[in-house]
Amino acid sequence: MSRFSSEEPDNAIVSRLVSRRRMLVLGGAAGAAAALGGAGTVAGAADRTVGGPGTLDAVKAAVSASGACMALTTEQIEGPYYLDHELFRKDVVEDRTGIPLLLVLRAVDSATCRPLRNSAVEIWHCDASGVYSGYTQVGNGGGGGTPPGPPPSGTPTAPPDGSGGPGGPGGHATPTDDLTWLRGIQMTDQQGFVTFRTVFPGWYTGRAVHIHTKVHTGGSRSSDGYTGGRTCHTGQFYFAEDAVKATVGVAPYSANSVTRVTLDQDALYPGTGTPGGLLELVYDRRHIERGVVGHITMAVDPDATNDGGGAPGGPAPTASPSPSV
Repeated sequence: MSRFSSEEPDNAIVSRLVSRRRMLVLGGAAGAAAALGGAGTVAGAADRTVGGPGTLDAVKAAVSASGACMALTTEQIEGPYYLDHELFRKDVVEDRTGIPLLLVLRAVDSATCRPLRNSAVEIWHCDASGVYSGYTQVGNGGGGGTPPGPPPSGTPTAPPDGSGGPGGPGGHATPTDDLTWLRGIQMTDQQGFVTFRTVFPGWYTGRAVHIHTKVHTGGSRSSDGYTGGRTCHTGQFYFAEDAVKATVGVAPYSANSVTRVTLDQDALYPGTGTPGGLLELVYDRRHIERGVVGHITMAVDPDATNDGGGAPGGPAPTASPSPSV
């Protein structure tokens, strides 16, 4: 299994992934479509800088090329597996194996289109087998434990370091362990970007493949973590069906026997493309195991409070084919 080396610069990662003309940008159901309007696409930017040290910069430039304001990104429920560990790090993989995924995320003000600087962007997701760190005894619904179900009342136990962190109300499943893989948080740069090194998520009972995210604004990072401010956005990122299908025959995803829910079957995905959380993906169609670059711009209201207790603008969680979220 090809993996991103922890010592490998992000520029080299992206250069390696986009150095061949057969790389695509997936634009939702339409397939190879333009990543953004305006000055260019990620694919075009990559082709112009093949093998060059500025490839990641070119990808970021393509992501931010459009000057048009975007639709407000859909809020989603937090789900029962959020833990406010405040793990400030770019590489969240730890000991997980899977197809390397480099996430390039940008947060902008939905009213002004200006980048949200010095804000915190957080992600968490399951591993290739559909299991979340902190909840390994819960399993994935495929015989490895109790399927993810309705969140019980109460709050999660404290993270390993005892710190608090940005979070929100709502039910949480009680954690079963202190593992922390595939969870992390970072502060945005001057252009509103963060990047995460992770692995392509797997799937579990009742849900399409997805990544959870939160955007925190109005606070600051200190020795105690991220303090003050508010959670202005709670959302989920989704993956085009063609990309997910390409992972099915690749180890360790091939060992996941859970019946997979497609994007069209998932009752939480609003079906609106980028505003609904659909990632733009760059990868080698014939060799997805070599790695994927996923990018998206989140248009949020920095003064709002959306902590994931509900899902305004999206389907009601009760519409899900499974109680898992």
